[in-house]
Amino acid sequence: MKPRAPRGESSATAARGSDGSARASASVDDARVEAFLAWLGFERGYSARTLEAYRSDLSALSGLAQPIDEWGLRRWVARQSEAGYSPRSIARRLSAWRGYFDWLLENGQAQTNPVRRVRAPRAPRLLPRALAPDQAVRLVAEPYAQVQAPEADRFETARDRAMFELLYSSGLRLSELVSLDIRYFDASGHRSVSWLMSDEAELTVTGKGSRMRTLPVGGPARAALADWLEVRAAFAQTCPGADAHALFIGRRGGRIAPRVVQARLKLRGEQTGMAVPVHPHMLRHSFASHLLQSSGDLRAVQELLGHASIASTQIYTALDFQRLAAVYDAAHPRARRAGPTPKS
Repeated sequence: MKPRAPRGESSATAARGSDGSARASASVDDARVEAFLAWLGFERGYSARTLEAYRSDLSALSGLAQPIDEWGLRRWVARQSEAGYSPRSIARRLSAWRGYFDWLLENGQAQTNPVRRVRAPRAPRLLPRALAPDQAVRLVAEPYAQVQAPEADRFETARDRAMFELLYSSGLRLSELVSLDIRYFDASGHRSVSWLMSDEAELTVTGKGSRMRTLPVGGPARAALADWLEVRAAFAQTCPGADAHALFIGRRGGRIAPRVVQARLKLRGEQTGMAVPVHPHMLRHSFASHLLQSSGDLRAVQELLGHASIASTQIYTALDFQRLAAVYDAAHPRARRAGPTPKS
């Protein structure tokens, strides 16, 4: 049973604009905010980090002049835009506020949602940055094949190679990578949310919105994982406090932190001569772009990425417009280039 907003006087009131017309307004209070956050955690399964982001956004809402109405929110949007805040940041905050008032309406604690018709400025459409196929292969494979690391460095070399191969092989988010366990566990106070299935050459991961999906693991990634698991087992014998569940661990034996993965991948990009800083999501973009180029199956790519909406996946079609244009020119009967007119 989901938590409900505390009972009390309705938060909706009627305010009058300068033209004398009624305009809907609503108020915010800490008790309702906490009940809303509890509902997001319990009903939606939002992570602690996501809940903190919502808390920050709703704290900003409570700092606005009360009661809140649509016109006041429109003025707030204009001020934020003039101050240089990005449309994406403004849209994220409005989305949190909109969800809060929708929840109040559902629980009978408001009569209107003042955020419903308020929109952020239109953001320019930015294409995700992906590596070329040969760059991605060089990044995840060549440095390890060409350079024989000393034994003292084998721990980080084997781990990093397995992490980067897996990011590119399966299109993982960074949070999904670091949450992986060596297998499924459900005992001793630990229940896996993401895990490796070595025999099946697959992963089960829990992504955004607590959506679970199963992903294949490519051959090079399987080989890198087998090497890392051997190194990890030897390390665990010398480090009694090593995490018994985590697939990827640090030198102290704990589950590897996202910032460590980011730093190690950035360093690898520099070592392999990449022209731009490389980050984990760039390998996810590369996975999606290269798979779409080869297969043309947008729905399959959506499933593998774990996107709730295909609209999120469609952005990758723009990365390969020239290929799509070539397919159009070759296949559509009215798209062929005009040639010389046959003589009669």
